Amino acid sequence: MATLLELTEEIRAEERTLERGAGEAGRARQERLGRLAVRERLHLLLDPDAPFLELGLWAGWGMYEEWGEVPAAGVVTGIGRVSGRPVLVVANDATVKAGAFFPQTVKKVLRAQRIAMTLRLPVVYLVDSSGVFLPLQDEVFPDEDDFGRIFRNNAVMSASGIPQYSAVMGDCVAGGAYLPVLSDKVLMTEGSQMYLAGPALVKAAIGQMTDAEELGGARMHAEISGTVDFREPDDATCLERLRSLVALLPQERAADWGEAAFADTGADPEADAEEVGPARPVRDVYDLVPPDGGAEYEAREVLRTLVDAGSLQEYKAEFGPALVTAFARLGGRAVGIVANQGRRVASGTGELLFGGVLYSDSADKGARFVMDCNQMGIPLIFLQDVRGFMVGKRAEQSGIIRSGAKLVNVVSNSTVPKLTVILGGSFGAGNYALCGRAYDPTLILAWPSARYAVMGAEQAARTLLSLRVRQAEAVGRTPSESDRETWFEEIRARYAAQTDIRYGAARGWVDAIIPPHHTRAWLLSTLSLLPETRERRPFRTGVLQV
Repeated sequence: MATLLELTEEIRAEERTLERGAGEAGRARQERLGRLAVRERLHLLLDPDAPFLELGLWAGWGMYEEWGEVPAAGVVTGIGRVSGRPVLVVANDATVKAGAFFPQTVKKVLRAQRIAMTLRLPVVYLVDSSGVFLPLQDEVFPDEDDFGRIFRNNAVMSASGIPQYSAVMGDCVAGGAYLPVLSDKVLMTEGSQMYLAGPALVKAAIGQMTDAEELGGARMHAEISGTVDFREPDDATCLERLRSLVALLPQERAADWGEAAFADTGADPEADAEEVGPARPVRDVYDLVPPDGGAEYEAREVLRTLVDAGSLQEYKAEFGPALVTAFARLGGRAVGIVANQGRRVASGTGELLFGGVLYSDSADKGARFVMDCNQMGIPLIFLQDVRGFMVGKRAEQSGIIRSGAKLVNVVSNSTVPKLTVILGGSFGAGNYALCGRAYDPTLILAWPSARYAVMGAEQAARTLLSLRVRQAEAVGRTPSESDRETWFEEIRARYAAQTDIRYGAARGWVDAIIPPHHTRAWLLSTLSLLPETRERRPFRTGVLQV
């Protein structure tokens, strides 16, 4: 079994491959057209001394093998800094299928827009896309979470005062042309095209002969249609113009956003640029947490690598000990933390409780704590390593469903910002109760050791094996022991592959797979972007079963 550090290094090596997009052939095509590759564009756009919190890098991973690889779903999204202002960037990667929109491309862009709306971040779109990937148009086009929702969000963000800048730096075709035009400012480079229908389609539809430049070139849109606000000769000058336009925005957040947060994640694990750092070096997590969920660990020690030294105040420390709830500070900002305990503990009555399992008392404690954080108006951080809720006669008689429903209710109705980090397991209703993807976390992050599923591979394989044996017996066949072992391994392997966090990240269930020692930095950077909570809506829960 690899260590957590080895697993992290393996994931990072795979990510470097994803970052290359479609490779040299795609880069050569961009060069022939006089255009930069997407990450070259980001290098010129973003401030060089700030981190880039990339989101959705694993989107589409392994999902479109019939059509060839689609690294990062053909679009780069993330939070970076431009001219001292934190912004959210959405940049098409034209080296990947000419920047075409696959179903996961749409999902990734919609998630980025939602994060921008939640954090009220300006958005910069670098447009270089051939539009919808037509063979999969039925999965991209009409629904409420499909392609058209992107443009609806453009309009809603504009109405709510969130600045949006679009730079057309290549193709911008068909319905995709609405994205830049629904933005506040539109830039376009020479040699780019933006139109609802290209020359071939125009000829087929109305018999008109025209060329791409007079139909949708940069000069035409700047001089005749008036669609473009700034016409630029090439990518470099266009990106410099973007930086100067973003610099006109008010400086609402610190100009050094992100720098201090990541200063303590370099070669020296003891180094910390902040006045108050964590009690333990951030890299200690590699020694504390096992990679496979089999060994035990103390959740409080993990917290000591995350929160400001001396700030941890545990809430109801002796009650419901399978769940750790605590007030703390991160970079000086007050937060509430809900974390699964990673080891066996004893209840107040002497009962042995398993780590990662939610019991009635721990669910009740968690619900009470979430309500308290809402009352105080402080953000919540959920650290998931959960196997699910306890089962069995004793658990049911203790009201486990009622207690779990209470926790789900208050998390659902919580009005303070929520951040979720999956350290290990995220199984069953435990995923729901501890603010999984469906419960609107501002960001949901995962360690390489994270696993996502209804239940663990072993339990699922045994459950499904029993069904398969019954099916065989129903048609008069008695499976041999060898049959049972073969079936079990087949089912377990298939289910284990689906619990791999890369499988979940490919489908947008997490925003990023992060190195564990970067957890504090990601949390600090995101907390610094949260809007003021004083104007949030009132916290109400409706009916709670007692």
